[in-house]
Amino acid sequence: MTGYILQRLALFIPTLILASFLAFAIMRILPGDPAIAMLGGAEGSFTQEDLDVVREKLGTNRPLHIQYGTWIRDLFQGNLSESYFFRVPVSQLMTDRFPVSTQLAVMALLLSYVVAVPLGVLSAVKQDSWFDHAAKIFTIAGVALPTFWVGILILFVLGNYFNWVPPLDYANFWENPLINLQQMIFPAVALGYFNTAFAARLTRSTMLEVMHEDYIRTARSKGLKEAVVIGRHAVKNAFLPVVTIVGFQLGRLFGGAVVIEAIFVVPGVGTLLVDSVLIRDYPVVQAVILMIALIVLGLNLVVDLLYGWLNPRIRYA
Repeated sequence: MTGYILQRLALFIPTLILASFLAFAIMRILPGDPAIAMLGGAEGSFTQEDLDVVREKLGTNRPLHIQYGTWIRDLFQGNLSESYFFRVPVSQLMTDRFPVSTQLAVMALLLSYVVAVPLGVLSAVKQDSWFDHAAKIFTIAGVALPTFWVGILILFVLGNYFNWVPPLDYANFWENPLINLQQMIFPAVALGYFNTAFAARLTRSTMLEVMHEDYIRTARSKGLKEAVVIGRHAVKNAFLPVVTIVGFQLGRLFGGAVVIEAIFVVPGVGTLLVDSVLIRDYPVVQAVILMIALIVLGLNLVVDLLYGWLNPRIRYA
C-alpha cells in the first residue's frame, strides 16, 4: 500500500508539469495579444511604441521559454503573478472565486448521487418494469444532452413559465444561506444532470450483476428479508465501481461549471476563466487550469485509496 501511494505521488510531478506546459502553450497558440487588448484593440488607436511599452511591462516580449521558466519559478515561490487586467494578485481572484465554484460542484455531486443511487437500485430491483423503462429514458437523455443545453433549457422554462431569472447580485452562503441556495440550486441541477444519469446507469448495471452472485443467493436461502439482502449485501458491493468515478465526475463538474456559471451568472472560477480567455489574461488562465489539474489528480488518488479501503480484497502491487 505504501509503495502504491509513493508511485502515485511520483506521477504527480510529471503530470503537473505537462498540465502547466499545456496551460502555458494553449494561450500562446490562440490568436490575440493581451497588450493589444489592453490598449483597446482598435487599430490606429495606439502606436507601435505604445504596444512595445505594454509588452515590455507585461513581459510578453521575452522568449517563450523565459516566460515559462519565470512562471514556474514564481509558482515554486508561492506567487501566482498579477492579473494583467484586474491589476490584483491572481491568488486574490482565486480566493474570491474558488469557494463559489466549489460549492456549485459539491452541490451538483451531492444532488446527483442522492438521485442516482436510489434510481439505479430501484431500476435493477424492478427490472423491465414501467419504472425501469422510465428511468432508462431519464438516464439516456441525461447522458446524451450537453450540459450547456440543459442549463439553457432550465433557464428558458424558469424564465417563461415561472418568471425566474438569475439574480445579478450573488449572495454568500455564510451571509444569506437561503438566498444563496435559491441561486445555486438550479445551476447545480443543470450541472449534475449528466452525473446523475451516468451514475444511475452504472449503479443499475452493477446491481444487476451483483444480484446474480452466489453470496446473494446464499443470503436469501438463509431467510434474510429482501430489504436486508439488497441493502446490506447487494448495494454495498454494487456501489464500489460507482465510488471510483467520483473523482472523475467532480473534476468534470469543475470543467462543466465554466459554461453553467456563465449561463446562470454565477461568479465562480468558470466565469473568471471565460472572461480571462476573452481578454487574454495569461496569468489567470494558467492558474485556473493548473488548479483544476491539481484538484483532479488529488481526487483520483483519494478515490483509488478509498476503493482499496472499501474492498479489502484489493491489493496494490
